[in-house]
Amino acid sequence: MKKYIIIFIILICSLQLQSQINVVGTTTTVASLAKIVGGEKVSVDYICRGDQDPHFLEILPSYMMKLRNADIVFKIGMDLEKWLPQLIDGSRNDKLKLIDLSQEISKKEVPTTKTDASQGDVHPYGNPHYWLDPENAKIMAEEIYSAFSSYSSNDDAYFKKNLDEFKKQIDSNMKEWAKKTSSLKQKNIITFHKSWVYFTDRFQLKIVENVEPKPGIPPTPSHDASLIQLIKKDQIKIILMENYYSDSAPNHISEATGISVVKVPINVYGIESVDSYIKLMDYIINQISKNG
Repeated sequence: MKKYIIIFIILICSLQLQSQINVVGTTTTVASLAKIVGGEKVSVDYICRGDQDPHFLEILPSYMMKLRNADIVFKIGMDLEKWLPQLIDGSRNDKLKLIDLSQEISKKEVPTTKTDASQGDVHPYGNPHYWLDPENAKIMAEEIYSAFSSYSSNDDAYFKKNLDEFKKQIDSNMKEWAKKTSSLKQKNIITFHKSWVYFTDRFQLKIVENVEPKPGIPPTPSHDASLIQLIKKDQIKIILMENYYSDSAPNHISEATGISVVKVPINVYGIESVDSYIKLMDYIINQISKNG
């Protein structure tokens, strides 16, 4: 009798697993949002770790295997994941549904002229770092909800409840985040890479320069020197940077000027304690407000 009970439990667990939507997010932030909306109805994995640069990723067979078993893959889009088409091709998964979460985003820094390599790593469809604006995270979650609802219409009410709860959490936290950044409104800051325009526009900070002379181009001594002059002249207090870049140049600039280097993750699990989108925003805003 005990043997049959065990077999029955295994069968039930197997059926539950089969009923889940298998989801892959290109980044940990995308995967985290998918898990929030999908809850127990989805099984979620990701490709790019939170402490990796999502612009560049080594193609590994293990990534293709993740996509081979997936029903849906969500991407940031806007040419951020140039490595994704090769992974999808390698997965040989004809049933895989690709969802671009940038479709309803109000895009910034869209080039008005033809782009080429001399301009650095300029994205032809605009700046893709839109998830760093919490209002855009709500839009992303809505896109995820629509995909899940279309895939499993019987679970629509469940997905909608999770979506609405997440949006309420963002709205509630926005009041606190706005309060913490209020003293920094319109203050000049320097960023490392052009990741921050959506974030700074939302919280009304002003980016005056970047440590990279052009997007994706490593810092140079001459550019560092010009930044040192600018910082001293305008008394700029913060260099805001992603934690997967080398802080060698920012630290050199800091030694010459006393400016604070605020090094933060820009994706969920960029550091161990940041295991949700809310905690990601909390961490970034706390570090800026503490050093600004």
